[in-house]
Amino acid sequence: MTATEVRPGTTPPRSAPGPLRTELRRGLGPWTGAAIMVTILVTMYSKAPEWQIRWQDAENLLHPLAGLLCGPLAMAAGCLQGGRDRRLGAEELWASVPRSPLRRLLVAAAPSALWPAAAVSAGDAVVLLAVWPYASWGRPAIAPLLADAVAVGAMGLVGHVVGRVVRWRLTAPLLAVAGYVGFAYADFTASSWRWLLPSAQFSAAEYRQVWWYAPASAAWTAGLALAFLLAYGLRSSRARLLGLVPLVVAACAAAAILRLPADNGPWRIDPAAVRPVCADGAPRVCVIALDARLLPSLVETLEPVNERLRGLPGAPARWAVGRMAEEPGDVPLWDVGQDVVRNRIGDPVLYRNHAVMQLFAEECREGELAGPHAERTMDINHAVVEWLAPSPPGYGADVPGARAHLDRLRAKSPAEQRAYLVRYLAANGCRPDEVPVP
Repeated sequence: MTATEVRPGTTPPRSAPGPLRTELRRGLGPWTGAAIMVTILVTMYSKAPEWQIRWQDAENLLHPLAGLLCGPLAMAAGCLQGGRDRRLGAEELWASVPRSPLRRLLVAAAPSALWPAAAVSAGDAVVLLAVWPYASWGRPAIAPLLADAVAVGAMGLVGHVVGRVVRWRLTAPLLAVAGYVGFAYADFTASSWRWLLPSAQFSAAEYRQVWWYAPASAAWTAGLALAFLLAYGLRSSRARLLGLVPLVVAACAAAAILRLPADNGPWRIDPAAVRPVCADGAPRVCVIALDARLLPSLVETLEPVNERLRGLPGAPARWAVGRMAEEPGDVPLWDVGQDVVRNRIGDPVLYRNHAVMQLFAEECREGELAGPHAERTMDINHAVVEWLAPSPPGYGADVPGARAHLDRLRAKSPAEQRAYLVRYLAANGCRPDEVPVP
């Protein structure tokens, strides 16, 4: 029987796992991936009301989270992984392996890049699954999230090389702190350079990235990290010319990114996302397509006010919630100070109060709202707002001068209240003498 033959009824011997598989299963790699994924999920869970309604809101939080927290964590873990062989005294053992130095380096550095990148992708996938039941419009932008994963993996590679070069024990934590502080500081600069960072923040949900930015960003971060790795791993001058290839790719990508404007960078408003979607009724309630699932809750919230305004001369034509083209008679409600939780208004009473305040808001020119009746006009305005949409208990300032006006409004019959509201809507709030007294 030869060495390769197997006796009948016996199990053939298993082949030994390859070095890459062994490296991926052992060491800090799995722990790094777990730590990064926990960081993403815990942080996003604490901010769930801010993003669990739109794909864009979730993505706009995931992006800086990957750059500011996961990236420095990957650098620190990669630095520890890179210095592992020196701490264990295994450098001579690795040198005896019949493989080229570059191949040994790539195998050893793979966990520092692959585990962080995979963990970021997995964490992003969980967050997007949590948004899926509530998102009103569109679909998630996968390319920017993949570019974030590439950037975090690239930072892990850089940390691995630093760990091999620098022998100081405090290098890893200092590298993480320096990465966090550097990215956070640079992100607040008013320059196009900030769009090279993996942590550059932009929070407007109705914007989308230009199609080429994600591939260019991935080429920039991956090319720079790979050039850094090859500069360390290649020994001969001729071989180091190979490291210029990813460096040139990174430079070309950076040149394209630096041509972006400093204010909104690669983000452009999406016309389809801001298309008005309206509910039937009068006054109409309209939102942008991005918030279409929010419309039933808004209609329900504003219905008590609409019931009193319906059919009155001077009543608004529609409540325009969100960024949309305003039409004559619109009451724009861009920011009413309320959180929206899973397509429901968090505090309908407060939302309704702010909406009526916006209805009666006047942009007066300098010197218009003046004279002996100016204070009375402001008191009447407060009384009408409180009558139409009372503020929640304990909210807002107590206006003593409005109490008498509010009491008289409440004492009127429904017909008298309606007649007064017609006169009030017809008056110019910037001219105190025209504002009727209840």
